[in-house]
Amino acid sequence: MSGFVSDVLVLIGPGAAVDEALLGEIAEGEFTALGVRGVITYARDAAAVRARTVRRRAASERAVVIIPGADEGIRGLMREPLGLVVWLDIWRADGVEVGDGATHIHGRGLGGLSWAIRHAVHRLRHPRRRIPYGDHQDQWGELHLPPPSPEAAGPPPEAAGPSPAGGEDGPLAAGGEAGASAAGSAAGLPVVVLVHGGYWRSVWGADLMEGLCADLVGNGFAVWNLEYRRPDLHGWDATTADVAAGMDALAGVDAPLDLDRVAVAGHSAGAQLALRAVADGARVRVAVSLAGVLDLVEGGRRWIGQGAVADALGGLN
Repeated sequence: MSGFVSDVLVLIGPGAAVDEALLGEIAEGEFTALGVRGVITYARDAAAVRARTVRRRAASERAVVIIPGADEGIRGLMREPLGLVVWLDIWRADGVEVGDGATHIHGRGLGGLSWAIRHAVHRLRHPRRRIPYGDHQDQWGELHLPPPSPEAAGPPPEAAGPSPAGGEDGPLAAGGEAGASAAGSAAGLPVVVLVHGGYWRSVWGADLMEGLCADLVGNGFAVWNLEYRRPDLHGWDATTADVAAGMDALAGVDAPLDLDRVAVAGHSAGAQLALRAVADGARVRVAVSLAGVLDLVEGGRRWIGQGAVADALGGLN
């Protein structure tokens, strides 16, 4: 089946402070849920990590998650262009730069392994294009596009050769009638902008929305999954400015988008940011709050997210 990931390799560096049994339990649960085969193994040094990763890169449809631990040699590989690798730090590790194609997930505890495996598999199953809207490493959006419909693919196979991806046997077929109902007009595809939550904290990122990205794309929508600087490291003004700039950046994206049919959906803290952007003039047809933290005064009183509102705003008066 197109897009099926045949296996996931989880590499653990020496000295990583993890409970092996619990790590295995978490990983097996994700392997089963995602329908993939997976293996967890230890790497003795940086050379072993590089060799195993390069072998996986040479093979098609292989996902790699690496828990480097504190080993400086392995951590030194994080900036190398090793491909679609997901680096996972159990503890919080802000500002880590990774090589082209790689991702860094951190600060989510052992449960971060679930997110790392999901992210690795989603990246291989669901192609996307990352487009920066600023110079900071957190200023980007990922554009997810549905494959072309059978009608857009041209003449039938007997007249034009083999059908391209997205024909009757392609991924779009899984969307059924719902996919057809959201089909793009002559002006382009309808767009959903997604703004992730995570109580405005930097340990949570746009990977939280990847399941929703896949569902929306399967139903014929283009998706702009937005990343932004979070206020715990950069301040509230930087965060709100990024969400506004990221939404504005859609106008410059080279893709068949209908900018007269744009919706924005945010989850939790992301819903507050999305609705704030709309209140400030973002051009959208529909705004959707998914479990939004919208009343910041009440949220501060209730101490949601262990003081998330005060942390985001720099204190409450």
